[in-house]
Amino acid sequence: MKARFVNCPQCGKPAEWSAANRVRPFCSERCRVIDLGAWATESYRIPVQDNKDDIESEPGPGESQQ
Repeated sequence: MKARFVNCPQCGKPAEWSAANRVRPFCSERCRVIDLGAWATESYRIPVQDNKDDIESEPGPGESQQ
């Protein structure tokens, strides 16, 4: 069977996708730890777009609507 390779999500180098690569999808332990650190420090964020129809954005009782 031919080895399958994917790009490392951290550095972009090819990384083997197999059970032999215990840090997959990363190419190395270093890239895996860098990625874990980014998650731990909340560097990765999902962009949020304000929705005008949100209940939170509607004026409450006694508040004027502009």
